[in-house]
Amino acid sequence: MTAMSEDDSSTRAQDAADKAPVEKKAEKRRSWLSRLSAAISGEPDNQEDLVELLRDVQADGVIDADTLRIMEGAVAISDMSVGDIMVPRAQMVVLPVDGKFIGLMKDVVESGHSRFPVHGEDRDEILGILLAKDLLRGVVADNGPGTVRELLRPAVLVPESKRLDILLREFRQSRNHMAIVIDEYGGVAGLVTIEDVLEQIVGEIDDEHDDAEDPNALIAAQADGQYLVDALTPISDFNARFGADFDDDEYDTIGGLITAAIGHLPEAGEELTLGRFGFRVARADARRLHTLHVSVHAA
Repeated sequence: MTAMSEDDSSTRAQDAADKAPVEKKAEKRRSWLSRLSAAISGEPDNQEDLVELLRDVQADGVIDADTLRIMEGAVAISDMSVGDIMVPRAQMVVLPVDGKFIGLMKDVVESGHSRFPVHGEDRDEILGILLAKDLLRGVVADNGPGTVRELLRPAVLVPESKRLDILLREFRQSRNHMAIVIDEYGGVAGLVTIEDVLEQIVGEIDDEHDDAEDPNALIAAQADGQYLVDALTPISDFNARFGADFDDDEYDTIGGLITAAIGHLPEAGEELTLGRFGFRVARADARRLHTLHVSVHAA
């Protein structure tokens, strides 16, 4: 038998050293694959364990951070309800059923929406959903419909308590993109769209009208002495922070209060003074008011 040369021994040692990281990585991959298989077969027992597993997978470089965020969002919506993300009633853009076509077209153009709840005598009487494209066809068609009522599509009604994952499945199955949210008394609480649900999974979906500003808190002090206030800040929280006494019987959020006071869905840059507070719209899109610059004046 021929003795092993020194060169052969060195080569084998180097091969073993080269294989070690590969084998270690393969073992690591088998480890999380085994855990993922266990998750599919009934483990882990809760969402926290599943999210932790996904984060381990991302740490191993199997998925990137954006993919992890989307997967976490997909898991999170099963614990969220419609009431968590709906556009509040005060910030809804609604159209009257007895409106004239030309007047309604002006409202449609100014808002930038593609779908609108249409109401009867009051805002709780939602008669249906009007699509902008249907209204346009009605305006330009010869011998077209005489009233808006003829163009309406059925409105989908959902409770505030409906889970988002169930709503998303129903949106996909019915091919609806908007639902009217009803409170426990049968009144209109707000509206929710398929885009609102998807944003909980993939993050905010900006359009060409969206500002890039993103507040870090509901009420954030600025260097110039003003405050950046999220429009969804409860009026009670705003009152507590600034010693204000705004009434929250009719509107729940500071955005709803300002929208009602201005009289229409405000645009970025619009200003309003209420008592010792100056409000300037910092960010708004075609659907709702997002953030406000607030200055506090001396009493």
